[in-house]
Amino acid sequence: MPPITVDFSNLPKVTNSKFYPFYFDQSRYLVLMGGGGSGKSKFSAQKIVYRTLAERNHKFMITRKVGDTLRDSVFADVIKVIHQWGLADLFHIPNGRSSELYIKCKLNGNELLFYGLDKVEKRKSIEGITGIWMEEASECTTDDFRQLDIRMRGKAAYNQMLISFNPIDINHWLKREFFDEDRNDVRTSHSTYKDNPFLDDGTRKTLEGFKETDPYYYQVYCLGEWGVLGKTIFNARIVSERISYLRTKPPVKRGFFAFDLGSDGKPVDDSIRWVNDSDSHIVLFEDVKEKHPYVLGGDTAGEGSDYFSGHVIDNTNGKQVARIHQQFDEIDYTRQIYCLGRYYNTALIGLEVNFSTYPTRKLEEWHYPKMYVREAQDSYTHRLEKRFGFQTNKITRPLIVSNLVTIVKESPELINDISTLEEMLTFVKNQNGRPEAQEGSKDDLIMGLAITYQIRDQQTYTINNQVKFDVSKLPADLQEDWNRANAEQKKYLAQKWGLTKGA
Repeated sequence: MPPITVDFSNLPKVTNSKFYPFYFDQSRYLVLMGGGGSGKSKFSAQKIVYRTLAERNHKFMITRKVGDTLRDSVFADVIKVIHQWGLADLFHIPNGRSSELYIKCKLNGNELLFYGLDKVEKRKSIEGITGIWMEEASECTTDDFRQLDIRMRGKAAYNQMLISFNPIDINHWLKREFFDEDRNDVRTSHSTYKDNPFLDDGTRKTLEGFKETDPYYYQVYCLGEWGVLGKTIFNARIVSERISYLRTKPPVKRGFFAFDLGSDGKPVDDSIRWVNDSDSHIVLFEDVKEKHPYVLGGDTAGEGSDYFSGHVIDNTNGKQVARIHQQFDEIDYTRQIYCLGRYYNTALIGLEVNFSTYPTRKLEEWHYPKMYVREAQDSYTHRLEKRFGFQTNKITRPLIVSNLVTIVKESPELINDISTLEEMLTFVKNQNGRPEAQEGSKDDLIMGLAITYQIRDQQTYTINNQVKFDVSKLPADLQEDWNRANAEQKKYLAQKWGLTKGA
């Protein structure tokens, strides 16, 4: 056969622009989550065909859970791409519904094998797999994935498993495996029919129609948001709609605080500086506004969770403006909280003290100026005492959860963090009627935000328009008068002396 050159320069015009960069992605796992009509399956077939022609020594396995569904889905998808690209003469393609589900490239001998995961023995006998497409992965089990993964070790330019699915259940193993933790070997994508320029008008209108006839179906199967199986405490439809909206609204900043340390281990105030880092643990949805009052609440690690969380809200309107969430050493968490509070105009800070009082005690030692105070009964004298930090108990927990449920129901636009909202989709009543995260899920972001809203009353609700000035610049006799004056007298003196601007 004479040499044949295949020109792929037209790829951008025949591929959904959302997916085009993924032709060149070499992550071990390329995970395509999305709604119906988004084009994720079409692209998966396109990349398989592209790699089959562009690279050598390939044996691709293309799978679904049930073998009987292969012929009219992934097998048909691959053949359709081959014909649309005018490449049929370069492949051995079987004919007829009784033919073997097998395609071979005439140019280089690369093979495409189609197998149902329900045929366990056939699957285990295949060797030398260099790449896999796992279609409708939500139908598959963790064991299915593990078995495929260990067989993808053939020698090729790179090994990659394409995983495409509709996110029917937020508790699915796919979310835990690929979305809940940052992994260097994973590239994920979220897509909807709105991203697909090749979708016909009829299909588009059908999908749009679900907005009115079945809003929840529209969120899950059309917009590709995680679905919920069972009854949640928070309104699943409202939460899903908010998540869908926020996917198009990236945060203002993501990063952490750097600082110099004083002799007491406290960040030196004048040295605190923000560092942008796309992989870091603090997300700002809205930057600090001059004179605005802020509240910072948090949930410390406990009850088997090693995650610390914190949220900042603008107390003038209740809007969530920042979130911190990660597995921290206690001292690292405390320092970042201190810096975050200082950054947001010395926000009121109230951290949960049930399982660890360390962050609150450290903030107290460092003389953080504005901390939440609760009343607690002394175990010896039984007298009520003032103590720092928020305590979650059988009285306060139902109260703060109920308050957050109401906020989400009536004002979902206040919540800006997708991770927090996703926790709400797995927050249910257990068999005893207690609201908590489903098994295998977390609720530290929920509880941290609930605490933040609960402690608002100890912070002002209005913008601080008071004039500040440097008292040390006043004459000595006036400084003495000022220092002896109470708040009302200082207001009078400021007007009398004409201190309308900072000195």
